[in-house]
Amino acid sequence: MKITSIEVIALERDPGCGSRPVLCRVNTDEGICGLGEAAVAIGTGAPAVFEQIKDISPMILGMDPEYHEVIWEKLFRQSFWALGNGAIMLAAISALDIALWDIKAKAANLPLYKLLGGKHRDKLRCYASQLQFGWDIASFNPVQGLRGDPAFYKETAQKALAQGYDAIKANFMRFDKNGAVLPYTASIGNFSRDMMHLIEKRIEATREAVGPDVDIIIENHAMTDAATAVQLGKMAAQYDIMFYEEGSHPLNPQVMKSIADKIDIPLASGERTYTRWGFLPFFQNQSLSIIQPDIGNCGGITECKKICDMAHVYDVGVQTHVCSSPISVAIALHLEAAIPNFVIHEHHVCNTLPSTIAEAVYDYQPVNGYIAIPEIPGIGQEIAEGALKTARVVVIK
Repeated sequence: MKITSIEVIALERDPGCGSRPVLCRVNTDEGICGLGEAAVAIGTGAPAVFEQIKDISPMILGMDPEYHEVIWEKLFRQSFWALGNGAIMLAAISALDIALWDIKAKAANLPLYKLLGGKHRDKLRCYASQLQFGWDIASFNPVQGLRGDPAFYKETAQKALAQGYDAIKANFMRFDKNGAVLPYTASIGNFSRDMMHLIEKRIEATREAVGPDVDIIIENHAMTDAATAVQLGKMAAQYDIMFYEEGSHPLNPQVMKSIADKIDIPLASGERTYTRWGFLPFFQNQSLSIIQPDIGNCGGITECKKICDMAHVYDVGVQTHVCSSPISVAIALHLEAAIPNFVIHEHHVCNTLPSTIAEAVYDYQPVNGYIAIPEIPGIGQEIAEGALKTARVVVIK
């Protein structure tokens, strides 16, 4: 089997979440094609990774798609810049790598998890992610003022519980008291007393809403530095937090170690860390209890499986980061099922919206807080015809 062409696909901006999914489809001379995603759909980077996939795709034309290890190493080394662990380069490699695994599993007529060693579990525990935006169509991106009120967090948490979730995550500092979005630098240096009290009231209201038997995860989006992360962590510990995500940006692992040493909540990070080499310092200094690699950014399935195996050596758990299209949801389900150190699956509020669901053929949603593993050959997902009709597509051959 040989790779004959590669389609680079940019879906229209999701009107619900504002994301810009970038996909690729690798075609072969045996008629089997594989689908992958570069998971930089949010924030900046989508146009850049579209061009990056175009740029490196000719390197693998004519190769056997089942030689995923050989292809990964070629892309990593011969692209020159991937050796620097950059986000756009690694996202492009990730998309192509995922597509190769989709081909390999389809050729074997098996769901992907079987090629990864089998599933340790038949369904995955999920948490409702990003509750600061709401948790249903009516409340997603609500009127700004609502997001400033601690009562909004309480009501949103109750909506998630009503759907059967027993774990939730929110960024309690994303909005000011009036519901306006705070800049990412707002909490660098120190918190005002008013802001710290407001954050605590939101966490307190959430714990009151869910009771003692539901897990609460704090999302930070690296909006804090070491000092403010410790301030927040010490305050939040009394509310029995499951873990505390991105207390600082990941570029200096010793800063994360400093935070971990000073608070009593497990730390998590990883959505903006790439390859084994990026994660290794965090394993070595034992600052993280949970890693959150994004399969569509960290190097694809080939690399993410190795990252998860390394984490297992250090007794570190895994929750993959999932914040793009339904294609990435399906991919994550397979890998999380196949690793022994899985902790919990992130189900982002965007993946509950009709606009996001319409991007793909299959809709994987949790039932009573648990989500099933796809049993369709390959990754178990395809682009919806409607989404493809409005997409920008460039064919490399």
